[in-house]
Parts: sequence; C-alpha cells; structure tokens
Amino acid sequence: MNILLTSAGRRTYLVDYFKEALKMAGQGGLVHAANSQESPAFFNADRQVVTPLIYDQGYIPFLLDYCRKWHIDLLIPLFDIDLPVLSASREAFARQGTMVVTAEPAAIEICNDKWKTFRALKARGILTPKSWLSAEDAVRAAEKGEVSYPLILKPRWGMGSLSVYQADNKEEAEVLERKIRKEIRESYMKYEAAKDWEACVILQEKISGRELGVDVVNDLKGNFRTAAAKVKSNMRAGETDGAMTVSEPRLTELGMALSGLLRHKGNLDVDVLESGGEYYVLEMNARFGGGYPFSHAAGLNLPYALVMWASGREPEEKFLQARTGVRGQKDIRILVY
Repeated sequence: MNILLTSAGRRTYLVDYFKEALKMAGQGGLVHAANSQESPAFFNADRQVVTPLIYDQGYIPFLLDYCRKWHIDLLIPLFDIDLPVLSASREAFARQGTMVVTAEPAAIEICNDKWKTFRALKARGILTPKSWLSAEDAVRAAEKGEVSYPLILKPRWGMGSLSVYQADNKEEAEVLERKIRKEIRESYMKYEAAKDWEACVILQEKISGRELGVDVVNDLKGNFRTAAAKVKSNMRAGETDGAMTVSEPRLTELGMALSGLLRHKGNLDVDVLESGGEYYVLEMNARFGGGYPFSHAAGLNLPYALVMWASGREPEEKFLQARTGVRGQKDIRILVY
C-alpha cells in the first residue's frame, strides 16, 4: 500500500506515523510526500515529489499521473486550500484506485468558509460565536446590545491565525476590516476569498474560556468511530504546541453530531471553547490538525486505522481510543539531509 501526503510541511511526525502504520498492518509500500521541497516532512518521506502550485491548472493532472505511476492507494491532503481542490477531483482519483481522504466538497465548504461554519452549526443547534460579514452589521448589533466589545475579526477563508485581530470599539472594527481585506489580497488566502471579495472578512463575538481541541474520527465510509479531546496549554501561530487529553462525554457527543453533519473521511480537527459550562465550536478542519499528535501520544492511532480500513480490515479497538491525562509538548529538532 502506498500513501501520498500533500502539503506535508513540518509534519514529519505524520510521515513517521504512516511509515509505522504500514509496518504494524503488515503492509508493504511507501510513504510519499508533496508539494514543496523546502519542508522537513518532504525529505522525511520514502519518496518525494514537487508538484505544480495547488491552484495551477496542471496540479490535478500531475497528481493523477503520479498516483497512477506509483500506485497510490491513499491520498491525504494536509493543507486547507488543498482540500477543496482535491475533494472536487476525488472521483477521478477513485477511478484509478486512489482514495482522497477528506470530506466531500459541500462539507469542505462548511469547514473552510467560516460564515458557512456559523450557519451550519447554528442550524444544528450547536453553539458557536455570533458572527457578521461586515463591520457595519457587527457595529449595529453592538449598538443594539446583541453583542459586546471586543470583537474578533479574521479572514472568512483563513487559517493558521493569519490576520486575526481584536477590535475594542466601532472605529477599530472599521479600520481592521479594511486592513484584513488588504492582507488577504496579498496572501494565498486570496484564492478562496475571490468567491466573495465584498464579504471576505468575518467579525465574531469574543468568547473567553478554556481552549480545547477534538479529533473526530470517521472511517473511510464516513461513519463515526471515536473522538479524542484535549485541553490546550500552549499555542504557536494558531497551532497547538502543548495539550493534555481529557475525558469529557459531552465532547464525544459533540463529535458524533459533527460527524453526522459532515460525513468526512479520516480526521476532523475541531477547535472548541468552554465558557460558563457550555461548549462553543470555533472552527473545523477536515484534515489532520496540529493537535493530532497529542491524541496519538495517548494511544489513538488513526494512520494505522486508515491503513487497516483501506485494506478491508478492522483496527483493534485499543487503537481507536486515547488515554486521558496524557500531557505533551511539541519540541524542535534539526533534520540534516
């Protein structure tokens, strides 16, 4: 069995997890990595490939050819802007024997578009911060007493805490909205934001409380299998740097609800805030997130489960469970090539 991780970046641990998973499952095969050679995970893989840019017209034809040549069984995207592109082409990959492990396009839209996230969660009765698509609307809501300052402003199609700001009053909200729109146009966020330039910034109520992350695991048919929760202790550039696994049944119930909503394959990375005894969903990513290694360290082994499911077998139940009370922190190491 051969596996391709796209946009692997600094996730050398995922390359190692999948290498080990193939051995544990008694499968031959290699772990491949794309897209940029300027990343440590790229060189940690068994094979490497530099692809065209994600939004290049040649990107999908290139990957289809590569997957056919190397008999890739599982293609696992690891970057938000990669998800909609690969998901839209999942049937073309499937026809040649490659499964794209993510959600279907409509579910990717819900995850990547924070306005659609807000609307989908609200429709399901799942708590999430109040949101607006213009400073004018948010300011009007504040004047009516529907929300209090400060407000959080961020790109509607954003990631990695890029261009996230806090506005303490009307004037700041209006200035920051313009600033974020300018920053979006100068970054790779411009590709998805092009869908709606006039409403590419989202304003949300600020909710203060305990930060948690949940890995919601579905099998390759989109069925819920487990959820692993952790309390975050350290963050860096929007990614979890330190966390401890916890047992909170209500988060498992939340995971089941989100699983049913999205029917994704593999992992759904969910950011949650606990405030006043209530859980608020902030964001969802239909991919392995930066918090997954803490679930893995506690015993959940999704790479192994994916390999087993792809080969028509069931993983042992112990690999679908994360022990609680396991605390971890990410470290920095130097890879020499």
